[in-house]
Amino acid sequence: MKQLISCIFLIAVVSAVIEFPELSHLKSKTSPKVQAQAVKDLIQRLINNRSSEFEVYIDESIGPKNRNTFQLSSTENGIQIVGTSGVAASLGFYYYLKYYCNGQRTWAGQQTELPPVLPVITTPVKVTTNDQFSYYQNVCTSSYTMAFWNWDRWEKEIDWMALQGINLPLAFVGQEAIFQRVFLSLGFTQADLDLHFGGPAFLAWARMGNIQGWGGPLPQMWITNKLVLQHKILARMRSLGMIPVLPAFAGHVPKAITRVFPNAKVTRLGDWAHFNATYSGLYLLDFQDPLFLKIGQAFIEAQSNEYGTDHIYNTDTFNEMTPTSSDPSYIRAAGQTVFNGMLAADPQAVWLMQGWLFGDESYWKPELVKALVTSVPQGRMIILDLATETNPIYQRLESYYGQPFIWCMLHNFGGTMELYGAVDQINKGPFIGRQFPNSTMVGIGITPEGIHQNEVMYEFMLENSWQSQPRDVNDWIVKYARQRYGADSPSAIAAWKLLMKGIYNAPTSIRDFDHVLITIRPTPTYDIKSDVWFDPEDLFSAWDNMLNASFDLNGSELFLYDITDVTRNSLQIIALQFYSAMVTAFQKKDIPTVKEAGQNITNLLADLDHLLSSNERFLLGPWIADARSWATDDNESKLYEYNARNQITLWGPTGEIHDYASKQWAGVVADYYKPRWQFFTNWLVQLIQNGSQWDFYIFGEKILSTVEIPWNIQRYQYPTTPTGNSIAISKSYHDKYRPLTKDPFFRKLLGRQLKKQQLKQTPESLYDRKMKIFQ
Repeated sequence: MKQLISCIFLIAVVSAVIEFPELSHLKSKTSPKVQAQAVKDLIQRLINNRSSEFEVYIDESIGPKNRNTFQLSSTENGIQIVGTSGVAASLGFYYYLKYYCNGQRTWAGQQTELPPVLPVITTPVKVTTNDQFSYYQNVCTSSYTMAFWNWDRWEKEIDWMALQGINLPLAFVGQEAIFQRVFLSLGFTQADLDLHFGGPAFLAWARMGNIQGWGGPLPQMWITNKLVLQHKILARMRSLGMIPVLPAFAGHVPKAITRVFPNAKVTRLGDWAHFNATYSGLYLLDFQDPLFLKIGQAFIEAQSNEYGTDHIYNTDTFNEMTPTSSDPSYIRAAGQTVFNGMLAADPQAVWLMQGWLFGDESYWKPELVKALVTSVPQGRMIILDLATETNPIYQRLESYYGQPFIWCMLHNFGGTMELYGAVDQINKGPFIGRQFPNSTMVGIGITPEGIHQNEVMYEFMLENSWQSQPRDVNDWIVKYARQRYGADSPSAIAAWKLLMKGIYNAPTSIRDFDHVLITIRPTPTYDIKSDVWFDPEDLFSAWDNMLNASFDLNGSELFLYDITDVTRNSLQIIALQFYSAMVTAFQKKDIPTVKEAGQNITNLLADLDHLLSSNERFLLGPWIADARSWATDDNESKLYEYNARNQITLWGPTGEIHDYASKQWAGVVADYYKPRWQFFTNWLVQLIQNGSQWDFYIFGEKILSTVEIPWNIQRYQYPTTPTGNSIAISKSYHDKYRPLTKDPFFRKLLGRQLKKQQLKQTPESLYDRKMKIFQ
């Protein structure tokens, strides 16, 4: 291997972060040879026969301890990549692909057409990450997005993780097999577990003790096949030098605990999210009961015997559940007991905990947070500051009282699909986090509840792992557009600049963007201002520019996705005008206008469904087909399909969390959202005719039984392949709807929203808004 004589160094700003030697053992145990081959295999999967032009070596000595470093240089045979780990080398390859070859690999596809001759690196490049860890996943991602993934899809995702430099991924698949093994050994029956485990699309919340049994019972073949899948996932993650985060025992136990262990001390938790006692109110073992430690130890031992361990575990006892006591000693005992369960089986255990619970300031006062996080020895707990871009909790909790934390971008709730981002906060926040007094920040992370949306935000955020300072967004987005399409399109660049200035630059006060008009259960009291935190004309002008770019970029897979997405969001915003007219007419008892506005909305939804059907990334069919693919008989197929349909619509037996995980997919728009709006329109007309008042509960019961439940139990097989031309369809709807956007309605809407933002703005000190990022 040739030695690099000179390098361009990308060095992070001086950091005030405290180092944690207690975390030094969290590193890959895979040999350099195996990691190098894993990276070569990844490159082969990405660029096929051109992969031979890349040499890959793993050498820990080229960079500082507890950081990822890569070096790039040109050789006679092509490009040489040297990394301190497989992840570092993969990041190095992606850096070259993006910044030398104008390439990109995302969830929606890839632009990996390399130049005939690879660009020469005239001066070798060396890059070191700012932090020890780059983390990925929310505990909910495993259900909102990954519930029905097979190995082929997981392989693509692990490749994406490595390319993005993620070295600390959550690995939650297959844990039911371990819990089953432990609980059965303790005397529980399979019938007990059938009432405890959630269904395939709801496992995330059963694991956190929020619900039990809903969507089940979980078939044995599901449990067994997921165990097999987890072995493949862990093997690939480890081969690339990642440190998979495995689950641990949080204290939640099956209802039968009082039968199996009559003397066990338990507390019944409160109901969650309107679920009744059948599906919520789980039992939590008392932290002083020896059985807690016994189960905690048994779980880690069984899991380690099956999957091995990298000594880091995630579990959350009080996720969205208020503890039964506000005594700091109770909270301290909770933390100690959970950790001791890990420690009894793994003396090197580190607890990775989501900090989401601390967002409830009404309960989690500073003294209670401190009691929990300091119940574990310093450096043996890492807190995921889960939504730092909108709520930097570490700032009000003294950097978690000395425990390390990871600065995370949550960004998405429920896997919804609206264009949204907070680029200003994401650009500056991690650097501010590292400079915070006595900062204990040890990494950055992305923690979306669902993926397959807003890819630009994830590309931007993950570069914070190695960027040395906040970026000029206009400069960065020009490069992004070239990388995404493999071409220099002035119109596409103009579109992206408008999007980054407007819809992707939301203020910190905007968090409830996940519910939008067309996908919620209709009501005449919806606040349309929550849908718009930007100048709508910026979005519509971006739509103009995307269509102008289509003449040059019609062969780009990623461009076809983007023009579909921008058209989709434009139609979503235009629907607000129709809705406003409908509500005004209802208040005036103007039946003809109510009918006209309602027809406009349903026509728009039909058009939207037609648009979405033209791109495979916007189809309902694959979600249901993937669910069915896990079935071994018709009963399982029926159960899995119901889980898939229910999660994205009712989210519960009677709509307990309805529309939280809504999807703008072809199929569900035409057959679920459109009929709801038709029903709503007719309902308003009937109310006027009968002289009746709007009643939220009566309407909810009627639409539930008439539209929502019937769709949930259907078995219709939706298409899994697209039909139609996305560009031509987008152009036709641009011609139809763009003239409507000149209506003063949209300017008035912007004015009201700007006033609302000024009233709710987060203090400038949180993100130093004076730092200029748009030139």
